[in-house]
This record gives sequence, structure tokens and C-alpha cells, in this order.
Amino acid sequence: MKTIIIANGTLSETDGFLSRIQQADLVIAADGGAVHLYHMGLVPRVIIGDLDSIPENILSFFKEKQVKILKHPVRKDQTDMELCMEYAIDHGCTDLLIMGATSTRLDHTLANIFLLRRLADQGIPATILDGYNDIHIAVSRLTLTGCPGDLISVIPISDHVKGLTLEGLEYPLTDQSLCMGSTMGISNVFIQDKAEITLKSGAVLVIKPKEDN
Repeated sequence: MKTIIIANGTLSETDGFLSRIQQADLVIAADGGAVHLYHMGLVPRVIIGDLDSIPENILSFFKEKQVKILKHPVRKDQTDMELCMEYAIDHGCTDLLIMGATSTRLDHTLANIFLLRRLADQGIPATILDGYNDIHIAVSRLTLTGCPGDLISVIPISDHVKGLTLEGLEYPLTDQSLCMGSTMGISNVFIQDKAEITLKSGAVLVIKPKEDN
């Protein structure tokens, strides 16, 4: 099931927001993400969170549209994004796109990015998309499409990454070992329309910047 989570961070028109929403099987609003949807005339299937970022008139609008509302306490042990991700997994998500997950709140941005690890460990493709980057975490294999000249960075986020192989890039690697803190994988370049990233153990953060960055 193709699932989209809309969070309360920054959205960009370049994300192709409307077409992606229309192609999704399940649309989840993480608290204030419902405000983004409201202003675009879109309706999620469910809104999840403590609801502290949604004006009452917008919440009432979605209630009238019979949107499912799952309210959680403000004081809780999980972020609204994590609650949304768990809901997506429990309801058969097979492919997850997260939008509005990055912002000037670096703590929330990093927490959202590292939540991708949970999906990767379960073999569920997941991407955070914003106006500047496509963001993934890989633990075994990841295939990305692009154009020759596109940038891509592969950053170790576990103590040790072993057996890292990069194909389709200007600076290939074969069975490479990296430690967290290594910058070897920064600013690689597509030389064809597909890049293959494989690793035997560990995890890597994969960031594909947009052309205009």
C-alpha cells in the first residue's frame, strides 16, 4: 500500500505534492500536517497527534468530512511522526513517502530522518522528500534513479559499515568498509540513470540533492 505522511514542517511546490497525494492509497496527517492539506483542498484519511498545531476551525472541517482523528496526549514518549509511522506499518504500508518532515527544528528533522531506519529494517521502501533533497536509509540494497551529473551522498550512520558497494557513480566502491564519521561518500555523481547501493552490514544515510541546490 502506497502511503504518504504529511508533517508540519516545510513543504515545497517542487515536491509535486498534489500528484503524489492523488496516487497514494493512504494519506496520513501528522498533527499540523493537516493544515497543509486544508490549504491545498486535500483530505487525509486520518489525522494523528496531540492536535496542538491544528486550529479549531480546521479540525472541525475535517471532522465534518468524517476524517478519522486519533488524538494523543501532549505529554507522551513518541513524536507525532513516530505514531503516524506505526499506524502506516500496522495498516499494510509497503511504500512510504514522508513530506513536511524537515524544518528549522534540527532536532525534529534528525529524529524524522532516523525513523527511516525502522522501515529499512522491515524492508519497506521509505523516503523523506523536501524541496532540496530526497532522503533514504539503506541497510542492504537501494536503487535510485537520476540523470548523469546528479549528486548523491552516502553517509555511514552505524559504527561500522561493511561490504559497501556503489555502482553507476563516478566514484564507485567495491566491498568497502567505512566507520561513522567518514566523509568518503559525500558528493558522488551519477554517470548513468541508475545508482545501486549495496552493503553487507550496518546502515547508510543516502541523500540525493535537487538540481537547483
